[in-house]
Amino acid sequence: MTITTTIGYVLAGVLAAAIIFIGARFLVAPRVAADGYGVLPDIDQPGVRAYLSVKGIRDIATGLFVIVLMIAGATHLVGWVMLAATVIPIADAMIVLRNGGAKSIAYGVHGGTAAVMLITVALLLVS
Repeated sequence: MTITTTIGYVLAGVLAAAIIFIGARFLVAPRVAADGYGVLPDIDQPGVRAYLSVKGIRDIATGLFVIVLMIAGATHLVGWVMLAATVIPIADAMIVLRNGGAKSIAYGVHGGTAAVMLITVALLLVS
């Protein structure tokens, strides 16, 4: 394994662990998680917690997909899946901005995540 691949795997692992943590937080502390996302819905409205739970489960699954591919040693496939998944933080940033959320979260959290993902993709695909 080259240094490029190792760095790519470390970044992919950190990103996978982070999204699993974020997903779990949507399940156990939905108000805190939604606030960190950048748009705080009215948690007391019927059905809102259900949607936050859906987001949590999907975040956890997304992180697990990356981990499974990493365990399988599918370096290029990890890179391609992460490239496709970069749509998620980009869309999240647009959702936050469109719904009056904090620009700092849209650009800093979601935009920053997309940037780190693209760096990770580049490291994995050049390996």
